[in-house]
Amino acid sequence: MNLEQLGLIGVFIFGAIPWFEAIGVVPGGIVVGLDPVLTVIAAASGNLITIAAFAYGGAKIRAWVIKRREEKGKQPKSDRWVKAQKAFDKYGIYGMALLGPLIIGTQFAAAASVAAGVRPARVTLLISSAMVLWAIVFAFLTTWLVDVGGFDTWLGQND
Repeated sequence: MNLEQLGLIGVFIFGAIPWFEAIGVVPGGIVVGLDPVLTVIAAASGNLITIAAFAYGGAKIRAWVIKRREEKGKQPKSDRWVKAQKAFDKYGIYGMALLGPLIIGTQFAAAASVAAGVRPARVTLLISSAMVLWAIVFAFLTTWLVDVGGFDTWLGQND
C-alpha cells in the first residue's frame, strides 16, 4: 500500500466523522497532494455512509415518538406536526440539503430532516447529492488556490 492509498483511506475515515465531513476533508487532502478526483470520491463515500446511518437512525427515533403518542391514546401525528411536515417537505429539505453541509453538518441535517417527517431514502439522496456538489466545489476552489495561489511554494513543491 502506497502513501496516496493510505491518505485516501484517511480521507474516507475523516469524511465519515461528523464535523470533519467531505467538505472539510477534501481541501486538506488536496493540499497535501492527493488526487482531487480520488479525494472527492473517498471523502464523499465516507460521508455518505454516515448520512444514511443518521437518516435511518432518525427514522427509528421518529417511529418511537409516534408509538409513544399512540400508547397515550393520541393521534400519531398532531395537526401541527402534519402542517409542519408539509411545509418542511415543500421547502425545508432543499434548504437542509443545500445549507446543512455548511451550517450544521450533513449527518445532523439528515437526522433533523427525518425527524421532521421526510423519508430517510429521500433525505439520504438529497443531502448526499448536495454534499457531493459541495465537495466538488471545494475541490475546484482548493485546486485553483494550490495552482494559482502559491500554495505550492508553501508546500516546498517548486518546479
